[in-house]
This record gives sequence, C-alpha cells and structure tokens, in this order.
Amino acid sequence: MELVEEFKKLVKDNKLNSEVRAQRAGCFDVCAFGPAVVVYPEGIFYGNVQPEDVKEIFDEHIVNNRPVERLKLNF
Repeated sequence: MELVEEFKKLVKDNKLNSEVRAQRAGCFDVCAFGPAVVVYPEGIFYGNVQPEDVKEIFDEHIVNNRPVERLKLNF
C-alpha cells in the first residue's frame, strides 16, 4: 500500500477526517532523501519513509505531537 493511502486509512480509522488531511504531493525539493512526508503546521519533514514507518509517524507525531526524531530531516 502506498504511503499516502496508509495515512488516509489511519486518519479514517481514528475518525480524524475533519482535523487531518493526507495528500500526495511532489518532492518538496527533498527528493534525494527518498519518500518524504511533511507534517504541518510545524513543517517537520521526514525522509526515507517506509510503509512500516507510517503508523509510528501517525501515532507519535499526529496523535501525540511528538516528532519521530529517527526519521526527521534537519535542514
């Protein structure tokens, strides 16, 4: 399953449709870092995100407001 689809499923399953939106986008000028995810409004970027990382990003950052340091891109 594609990353955005996994995020959409978690949003729906957690009934956060009115608060969270998962959307496919371009590379955000960070293509060199593999599949990337950005969480707004903080603007925190995650790089080289794999399907197995989606739940961790969702649970930790989206739900509990704790960025996942091991995946975070620092510019």
